[in-house]
Amino acid sequence: MNISGNAALVTGAASGLGAATAALLAQNGAHVYGLDLEQAIGDAPAPPDNVTLLAADITHEEPVRTALERVARDGHPLRLAVNCAGIAPSARVLGRRGAHPLDLFHHVVNVNLVGTFNVLRLAAQAIARTCADDHGQRGLIVNTASIAAFEGQVGQAAYAASKAGVTGLTITAARDLADHGIRVMTIAPGIVDTPMMAGFPDAVRTALAEGVPMPRRLAHPDEYARLVLMIAAHDYLNGETIRMDGALRMAPR
Repeated sequence: MNISGNAALVTGAASGLGAATAALLAQNGAHVYGLDLEQAIGDAPAPPDNVTLLAADITHEEPVRTALERVARDGHPLRLAVNCAGIAPSARVLGRRGAHPLDLFHHVVNVNLVGTFNVLRLAAQAIARTCADDHGQRGLIVNTASIAAFEGQVGQAAYAASKAGVTGLTITAARDLADHGIRVMTIAPGIVDTPMMAGFPDAVRTALAEGVPMPRRLAHPDEYARLVLMIAAHDYLNGETIRMDGALRMAPR
């Protein structure tokens, strides 16, 4: 699939994986529309050329619809949507303060899983209106899970459950959308050097990097972005979750 000259929607685009993905897609000729919370956009540096940041809470229908209407008005066919938005608070099922707060579990699942599905379904509706290519393809949706979906650590019950939901959604969504010429893929990153990681002490960051078999370092956000580009170019990838983790398998703690 050629993204040049087409529109791409990226969530969580004000920082981290989303910002790197939006920038690389724009460098490769896409007209990128990045969604994020209003405060995150206000705190972010000016976006690169050909990246338009739009304030939207992905857990609500109307802001996402409004963003997609903006894409349609600008006249570039939407061919790609990348779900990078997510949160990762920590709490044990049973901790010193008692049972895991139910509202926290709801919140994490709402952002990471329900928000992802909300964007997926509305983006799919928009992509399905475009013209298919000679092979019947119209576009691609890439979701973001985590290796925590497979090896969730202590304190990651809500996060791991939400990301496991994303991986479980992948094959079903791919099958549902096949008749519309839309592929669905998921990337499950390991430990990525995002702004969230920048707040950790150097000793913690070094220890995390040393736990990765090869290459023995944290992943870079642009490596995630390059994988999105590779998936877009490889038309036979569909309905699968790709681990991007340097062969890391998380220990319990």
